[in-house]
Amino acid sequence: MTDLQSLLSGMTVAEKISLTMGSDFWHTAAVPTAGVERIMVSDGPHGLRRQPDDADHVGLIPSLPATCFPTASALASSWDVELVREVGTALGLEARTQALDVVLGPGINIKRSPLCGRNFEYLSEDPLLAGHLGAAMVQGLQSQNVGASVKHYAANNQETDRLRVSAEVDERTLREIYLPGFEYVIKNSRPWTVMCAYNRLNGVHASQHHWLLTEVLRDEWGYDGLVMSDWGAVHDRVAALAAGLDLEMPPQLGVSDVALRDAVAAGTLDEALLDLAAGRVLQLVGRARSRTPASADYDAHHALARRAAGESIVLLQNDGVLPLTDSPSLKVCVVGELARTPRFQGAGSSQVNPTRVDVPLDELRILLPTATVDFAPGFVVDGQDDAGLADAAVDAAAGADVVLLFLGLPPGEESEGFDRLNMDLPAAQLALLDRLSEAPVPVVVVLSNGSAVLTRWSGRAAAIVECWLSGQAAGGAVADVLTGAVNPSGRLAETIPHRLEDNTSYLNFPGESGRVRYGEGVFVGYRGYDATSTPVAFPFGHGLSYTTFEYGTLTVAQSGSYEGGDLALAVAVTVTNVGDRAGREVVQVYVGDPVASVSRPRRELKAFAKVALDPGESKQVSFTLTARDLSYWSTVHGQWVLEGGEFRIEVGASSRDIRVTGTVTVRAELPPLRLDAMSTLQEWLADPTGGPALRELVGHDGQGRPNGILANDELIKLIGNFPISSLASFGLGISHDMVRQLTR
Repeated sequence: MTDLQSLLSGMTVAEKISLTMGSDFWHTAAVPTAGVERIMVSDGPHGLRRQPDDADHVGLIPSLPATCFPTASALASSWDVELVREVGTALGLEARTQALDVVLGPGINIKRSPLCGRNFEYLSEDPLLAGHLGAAMVQGLQSQNVGASVKHYAANNQETDRLRVSAEVDERTLREIYLPGFEYVIKNSRPWTVMCAYNRLNGVHASQHHWLLTEVLRDEWGYDGLVMSDWGAVHDRVAALAAGLDLEMPPQLGVSDVALRDAVAAGTLDEALLDLAAGRVLQLVGRARSRTPASADYDAHHALARRAAGESIVLLQNDGVLPLTDSPSLKVCVVGELARTPRFQGAGSSQVNPTRVDVPLDELRILLPTATVDFAPGFVVDGQDDAGLADAAVDAAAGADVVLLFLGLPPGEESEGFDRLNMDLPAAQLALLDRLSEAPVPVVVVLSNGSAVLTRWSGRAAAIVECWLSGQAAGGAVADVLTGAVNPSGRLAETIPHRLEDNTSYLNFPGESGRVRYGEGVFVGYRGYDATSTPVAFPFGHGLSYTTFEYGTLTVAQSGSYEGGDLALAVAVTVTNVGDRAGREVVQVYVGDPVASVSRPRRELKAFAKVALDPGESKQVSFTLTARDLSYWSTVHGQWVLEGGEFRIEVGASSRDIRVTGTVTVRAELPPLRLDAMSTLQEWLADPTGGPALRELVGHDGQGRPNGILANDELIKLIGNFPISSLASFGLGISHDMVRQLTR
């Protein structure tokens, strides 16, 4: 496998074609005559879904047991890069145990709308957070010589009509929101594979989008791995291969292979492109050969899953009722079937057959051994109303010191394959909350949901604990947090609005007639809420602790220069734990450009760190920002542009809880525009080269005044935004001959 060209040269066209198509639902194709074996892939990303060797292709029977770790929406709330890397390493070890070569994950698509049915599989509404955590997951997986498949590339942000819908996204929005996460993962973790999205991007299917798969991914970012399709995403195999798609999964035998064979024979597909794709498959097979067998310690992985779930739980609000302290006099009433029949993962292709499952009710009784812990189901697990169960729950809660009310979304309300219709909890659950909150007993709401839910009922709860779908050990983790065995340190990776209508995608989701317009542009998630000063229920980055953190003075030191390519901002702040418990704080750095020539978000996350502090302990937390962190994508220049001036550096505990602020003035000249006949007069005059050239051609009168329109500032204000080719017909001192001289 060291000489791919030699290996390829000995293969027939048919053999090379077979490599680019896979052999069945889960395997690549073998070429026995060349000594090339097949390799196996499996669904992920929060646990393996390996089908038994004699299973049906689509996986309608249970997969082999594997550790079900927290889903992406939960794990992202940990904001813990090292923890995510550790989970990735454990997944890789289990893949080795099950003889798997590639795990299909992580999913790093942006949460454009809270309604996306697959949001539980995605990390964040912010590309920097998604990129850093996604890269850590890939690094962990591949440390075990098991490949990752970063997905779904790109702009896959809904399930409605997902195989056909065209995401209509301008390039600046793509570059600033939907591509940076992928770019960071590609450049920092070198994933073995990238999986293309189902959807079309600006009218072209992602599986055959040359700009996306070759010009950006390979030519700009330098990716040298394999690009595979999502399952069933290929519609024209010849166009897809020419665009840069190496591997079709599953194979359309008798269709795709025939199309490729005929195209090569007719000369409409260069065989060199087929060699490139087949070579990348061979490279993947070669990498997989480095995988060695292993034996996973599933008890240790369950413990890791519990720790990861505990780090991911977000304490949204708390009036002091938490944490609970065990005592013979403490009477706890646990209400909600979800406490006895937990929902801990999403539905669809990522569903894992867990090795074991912690039950919250059982775990609470273990951690509160002397307290009285009663239980009432309150409702059936699918969220349907049951008056008898609700009445019994209200009666059981009457004599308690605290009610722990487990609420959440039923499996049928969020899944791969369809989008949610609203952000509400089931009506029966909310009605039960209303009844329980009428009594003087404090109610702690414990949530199990993959996607954000509205919390308009928050005033009726003494505390809210967001657990997300936190995997098979979620029950133990929530008991840890409720009792204070674990001090909550999770922070929201997505904003929770007051209303669905406040989300900037609301008017353009999920689209119509096969198209969805990303009309909000770069103002996704907190960027949009902050730009319009829209109140939110809980902001991006928010999360409470059982201790308190204070921030000291912020320092920002600038070094290098933009022109020299070494501009850097050293940002430092001291954080102190002023409470009486050890805890972990997530320090978040945001950057804003208050005066810009383009519309920019008020603040954007550019760095973060999770810091562990004992009571009374202080630590200085340092970050380095680069020119890219201050830049925007200019569609005029076709590149990242840093616009010189004053920038605001904000450090805090959420996008709405800024603790310290500083400013820095950065010197930078805009790159020259690529001027042509359609460039406006104002653009020509502002250009350091084009302006003098235009003025010289227009000339001056006998008294040294510019000729024509250049002598009239008011007229320049009025029609200076006309292209110079249009002004050439106005008789204002600019002729068509001048335009030709300027643009030749």
